[in-house]
Amino acid sequence: MDLVEALRSIGEPTRLRVLALLEHGELAVGEMVQIMGLSQPRLSRHMKFLTNAGLVERLPEGAWVFYRLPQSGEGRALVEAILPFVDRSNPDFERDLQQLKGVRANREAAAEDYFNRSADNWDDVRGHHYPTDIIETAVLAMAGPRKFDFLIDLGTGTGRMLSLFADRAQRAEGIDLSHKMLTVARSNLEREGLSHTSVRHGDVTAPPYADEIADLVIVHQVLHYLDRPERVISEASRILRPGGRLIIVDFEPHNLEFLRSQHAHRHLGLSDSEIEAWANSAGLKPLEPHTCPPAGDTELAVRIWTADKLPQIGERAA
Repeated sequence: MDLVEALRSIGEPTRLRVLALLEHGELAVGEMVQIMGLSQPRLSRHMKFLTNAGLVERLPEGAWVFYRLPQSGEGRALVEAILPFVDRSNPDFERDLQQLKGVRANREAAAEDYFNRSADNWDDVRGHHYPTDIIETAVLAMAGPRKFDFLIDLGTGTGRMLSLFADRAQRAEGIDLSHKMLTVARSNLEREGLSHTSVRHGDVTAPPYADEIADLVIVHQVLHYLDRPERVISEASRILRPGGRLIIVDFEPHNLEFLRSQHAHRHLGLSDSEIEAWANSAGLKPLEPHTCPPAGDTELAVRIWTADKLPQIGERAA
């Protein structure tokens, strides 16, 4: 890293505003334009300086470009050293934060509206993107042959994962933010007579569970809807017992923009490197992932990642 160039970049007020914004998570160029009230060409010039200095990472994704703070390294260390000195009472920083809250609230409202409208035929919507029977067979295999005391499904939707694992879990519970989805899930579980399964309202980025309570956590086709998928992985690790397993099902990276505009996708797939880095940071041991290649006329490949919760030092694995 060129320290003089990095410090020169940070020393410009607009660029410092950018770094303070990205401290709250990655943002698309259009969102930053809206929040900061800048023209896109002007913002792009600032982002070029910050990227060249190693202070932000540029993430092209389909027709969109996202930016985030470096995940590690000298650039991350320098940003973390500088940001505590930012005067948060400065009107520009206060205004940026309020605008950010508004952008996120609008995004969340649009996503909730989409899920509520799709709840009654959600399994058909999900199956339209990829054959569910292929995925479910692979998920069962990736979970391994053992029985589970307590399974938690983060972002349960219609409760399909609870049904799938009903004969392999002593107790299973799913959470979701959509009340309409939960209504459908309760109806499905009651119809199947699965009295040991349940659903409740909850946020997957802050699940309402105590530490180390579950021995299997599933995150099925959820992460691509979220601003900060890594928060879900961190929380999954928190609620997993040592020796417990996390299963993540999601799309591999793709360029199908209509999924963003028509189906509320925040990310066009996720990469192995992202999932593995987030898992390692959360104290999980990533295992060999599995790919369900594109089937039929779909262009989407589904990836299934698994990771085990590492036992504490001096503690034997379950």
